Amino acid sequence: MKEFAASLDDDLVLLRDAARRAGEIALGYFRKDPQVWYKHGNSPVSEADYAADRCLKEILGGARPGYGWVSEEMPAEEREAELRHRVFVVDPIDGTRAFLRGEEFWCVSVAVLERGVPVAGVVYVPSRGETFEATATGPALLNGKPCSVSGAPGNTPIRLSLPDSILRRIAAADRSVVDALPVIPSLAYRLALVASGRLDGTLIRPRANDWDVAAADLILERAGGLFEDVDGRRWRYGEDPSVHGVMVAGALGLSPRLRDIARNLAA
Repeated sequence: MKEFAASLDDDLVLLRDAARRAGEIALGYFRKDPQVWYKHGNSPVSEADYAADRCLKEILGGARPGYGWVSEEMPAEEREAELRHRVFVVDPIDGTRAFLRGEEFWCVSVAVLERGVPVAGVVYVPSRGETFEATATGPALLNGKPCSVSGAPGNTPIRLSLPDSILRRIAAADRSVVDALPVIPSLAYRLALVASGRLDGTLIRPRANDWDVAAADLILERAGGLFEDVDGRRWRYGEDPSVHGVMVAGALGLSPRLRDIARNLAA
């Protein structure tokens, strides 16, 4: 028996079903004052996160017991570090703070990595009815229809969703070319919005995690975009978050301008 007999299309169907079911569970807690605890770095986690995570583990792990498992909500010492074969990388609620504030900008992010590279991914936004998805061999889709990054905006300002900590550091010379939009607190959803052309791009703070970006990284790539650091290097999965500096995401033609903006961040 082959260890990984499932096709990428089969894995995508599984991811989509699991994400939607986990999202429905999370919606059951949304705007209902769920119980909250705090992890390292004062990061909140709620009973909704844990319930959605259990759902994902039951569905995905049950269907593919030979795959590895990496989830934001599992103890760090239990995370599957070896990425030679297929591994699920999941964030049951990306944007927990937004979720707890009652805002719509949170999602379920689920991906399959093969030998350290995303090969199937789904970003499901329950409160907005949006499903972004892709495999390594197919197009990026939004609610079943192909989507793509925006064209390079030429001389018009670049529509960027930026964290406040980055926005404050934008160099004076770059401010005239940036149309700074309110930040989307879910990193996976923000990258998916770039993939669908609703944002031209974004800059990402250092020390993000694999589960924040795995699904959206693939979706963005298949939509014609790039997710890279200021030197043009792609994300390196399975490494300590401290190795990742500022990252940029946008259309291929826009990447050089975004990297320049990131390099020029004021001290």
